[in-house]
Amino acid sequence: MKLIIVGGLASSGKTSVIIHALNNPSIDKRKVLVAKLDCLVANDSEVYKKNKIACITGLSTYICPDHYLSTNIERISKYGVKKRLDYLIIESAGLCNRCSPYLADALGVTILDVLSGIQSPNKIGPMLKSADTVVLTHCDMISQAEREVFRKRISVLNCGAKILEVNGLTGKNSYRLSSEFALAKEFDASVPQHLKYSMPGAVCSFCLGEKRVGETFASGNVKLMELPGIKDGVWKK
Repeated sequence: MKLIIVGGLASSGKTSVIIHALNNPSIDKRKVLVAKLDCLVANDSEVYKKNKIACITGLSTYICPDHYLSTNIERISKYGVKKRLDYLIIESAGLCNRCSPYLADALGVTILDVLSGIQSPNKIGPMLKSADTVVLTHCDMISQAEREVFRKRISVLNCGAKILEVNGLTGKNSYRLSSEFALAKEFDASVPQHLKYSMPGAVCSFCLGEKRVGETFASGNVKLMELPGIKDGVWKK
């Protein structure tokens, strides 16, 4: 199973880009699951279902969405293994500039709207600097010169990231992101996982610098996501 974590600021086009990438004929959508995490309301599950993509939803409510994501990554990934998925896509809520949602052993994708401003790459921390792939949206709304400046600023902050331009409306160039999904290494949910970068402070074990993820290492103010077929941590056949 390949695990892809997609992060980005609110309204950057995460859902549209993911759908276009998964609509590639090379991907068997019967073996794909999107775990959509959000803060208060998540209506994207209906959009995924219209595109014949299975989706589960988790709401962080009173918990920081970045902490909620890291607490539940282990839980969601093991669920994906039980379902024998080819691809498990975790779409984060709209995160803040300091959030750090990516694992060392999973493909981290940041969606960035170029209309957010020419200075926006400099304002984003680990979510951009630790991403494996950066997808730019709304590139057709700015000039070629502006795009080059935007890409250069990203390269200075993260020289190892692949930078793609995808039209979230038409899906143009989404095949390139599909290829990145296909090239991602297999994720082993049975071994301990680590964040690429520590998260911002709050009121749980992760706030104190904990980088090991999963329920075992989560303490304090945490919230677990309910998954179909699992009750009280027990998998129902």
